[in-house]
Amino acid sequence: MARSKVPAAEGTLRILSHLAVQRGPVPASAIATALGLPRSTVYDLLAVLADQGFVLHLPEERRYGLGVAAFELSSGFSRQQPLSHLGRPLIAALVDRIGESAHLVVLHGRDVVYLIEERAPRRPSLVTDVGVRLPSHLTASGRALLAALPTAQLRALYPNAAAFAARDGQGPRTSGELRRLLERVRADGFAQEDGEITAGMASVAVAVRDHAGWPAAGIAVTFPRERIAPAEWPALAAELAGTAAELSRRIRGRPAGA
Repeated sequence: MARSKVPAAEGTLRILSHLAVQRGPVPASAIATALGLPRSTVYDLLAVLADQGFVLHLPEERRYGLGVAAFELSSGFSRQQPLSHLGRPLIAALVDRIGESAHLVVLHGRDVVYLIEERAPRRPSLVTDVGVRLPSHLTASGRALLAALPTAQLRALYPNAAAFAARDGQGPRTSGELRRLLERVRADGFAQEDGEITAGMASVAVAVRDHAGWPAAGIAVTFPRERIAPAEWPALAAELAGTAAELSRRIRGRPAGA
């Protein structure tokens, strides 16, 4: 790593990035050790961050976590819809290459919300228009996102059978069925859905991960079932994975090849 001309700024950003990937508040000493920074420096930077609301200090536990101001930054990110702006040209290019319709989604509770839908020429209309919400466990893109979540978060989303919305009797109906389905997604490296949303249509999807490895979005291609044989779906998923990797780089502000 090149030496920063503004070490305090670099240290501050490293602390915030470190806190963002922790499961909960952590001691200052653990932050210093993880980042290789002097404890005195870490305490000074944490004090400034806490004063500005970006870090929350829990004095009884002697731990630090992200504060409300950090959450407001995240909300600002969502309001500006950077995923839509960054993803649209990539999804359009993907559709041009493969000749099938594609879309970009984000996870919202137990649903996926469609941010982008790019329809290929001479392909049928889909139910996945921009703004549409569908149960994530029924869609390929939702399954790709769910497969990337920690077990505890997945259990919180689907605590019992009542959490499983049905669509014409399709899809998993219990936590066990969902767990086995997601195990297959992880083993294959991509998710699929075959006629569970629209009869005769199938989808293949992959997750887009953020800087911390968390699923930020899902990219899926939807096509008439008879046009692409299941044996070709892994190659199609590999094409999606390239688009997902580029969008991941752009989310993190990194140019292609960085």
